[in-house]
Amino acid sequence: MVTTTPTPQGTLTGNVLFYSNPEPLAKELHSKMGVKRMDGPFAFAKVGHAVPLTVGEFPLAMVTGPIIFVGDEKLPIAVMGLNAGENMFVKDDGTFEAGIYIPAYIRRYPFVFANDENAKQMVLCIDRGAEFVTDTDYDMGFFEPNGEPTEYTKNCIEFCNNFEIERQRTMGFVQLLKDLDLFETKEATFTPPGPDGTQGETQKIAEYFGVSEEKLNALPPAKFVELRDNGALGQIYAHMHSLVGWDRLIALAMTRASEQPAPVLNS
Repeated sequence: MVTTTPTPQGTLTGNVLFYSNPEPLAKELHSKMGVKRMDGPFAFAKVGHAVPLTVGEFPLAMVTGPIIFVGDEKLPIAVMGLNAGENMFVKDDGTFEAGIYIPAYIRRYPFVFANDENAKQMVLCIDRGAEFVTDTDYDMGFFEPNGEPTEYTKNCIEFCNNFEIERQRTMGFVQLLKDLDLFETKEATFTPPGPDGTQGETQKIAEYFGVSEEKLNALPPAKFVELRDNGALGQIYAHMHSLVGWDRLIALAMTRASEQPAPVLNS
């Protein structure tokens, strides 16, 4: 289990998406701090075009967009935009478009676990840079007057602990795919229409890792049944089906581009 009652000491390492100023949550530092309720609390996620995902979220996330694997560790990612730093589903008012699955990675914010190399453990942190973290006029405090975590903080700790458990399970799922050599390099491409209506030059949108349908189908029957029985096969299919979401993102981007007002030319 991860430590949830850290002291202010310790050096935190790691660069974590969305978190600009994480520090260990402690009553010595945050006894008079909390969060304020906001109608649009997800403005911070506007820059998250690729958001980490846990394997248990695959069936829910697949309806929103592509689920891909990236980097040497082949971490699963929910693609939520075509351009770096642009989440296509977060509106200007800080809310998500209706019907969009919000990854747990986003929902746990402003809390996060971070490595404390001095103590050789993980500690629960709060992002002091979060828009809704404040020391005045907050709706939900982090600590009670007696120094105990509030019910809000306890619920957040439980959510983060569950997230960490799911993260570990996801690592096991990815390792299974590696052991079975199921990954292959894939590309997402787009062929825009030319000025005369014919097909233009094909453009590469992304290069990533995904499960090879050919390799999956070539598995021995016994291994295929094992994947079915341990639940991995359903998650694999969720990933594979999600890849049609590239077309959705492209269509959405084109629709929004066409809705942009034409520039006014001075005569």
